Amino acid sequence: MKSEYSVAELVPHSGRMSLLDKIVDYGEDWLQAEVNITADSMFAEEQGVPGWIGLEYLAQAIGAFAGLQERQQGQAPRLGFLLGSRKYLCSADYFALGDTLSIKVTRSIQAENGLSAFECSLKGQVKGSTVEASASLNVYQPDDAGLFLREESE
Repeated sequence: MKSEYSVAELVPHSGRMSLLDKIVDYGEDWLQAEVNITADSMFAEEQGVPGWIGLEYLAQAIGAFAGLQERQQGQAPRLGFLLGSRKYLCSADYFALGDTLSIKVTRSIQAENGLSAFECSLKGQVKGSTVEASASLNVYQPDDAGLFLREESE
């Protein structure tokens, strides 16, 4: 289903830290987003954006998925936390300037305590060849992020 929401309406990041450009499509357990790599992109270098930043693109797409679920329930998006990743593999050192990356995140596990696991993929073109990245990400979304952060700092 094509998204009726903008990235800003779904992801609680703001300004340059909001890295996604567009929510393309979504379903019950998945979301597809796009990122345009430009010279103005956060983390851009002369060669492009380092491939390891793809992990943050995947995490923000999960944030958009969670935000979409919350909007559909009449709630505002809440903060979530990346707990860890397994097997982040990226076929390129850099995402090239001018490239558009397609990101897909699919929820594989959802626990009632706020823990979730996602299978994630990213595809694009770098100098005429396909670049791909993938990972399994574990995330946590507490009911009250402020309380969670205060408890963690004590």
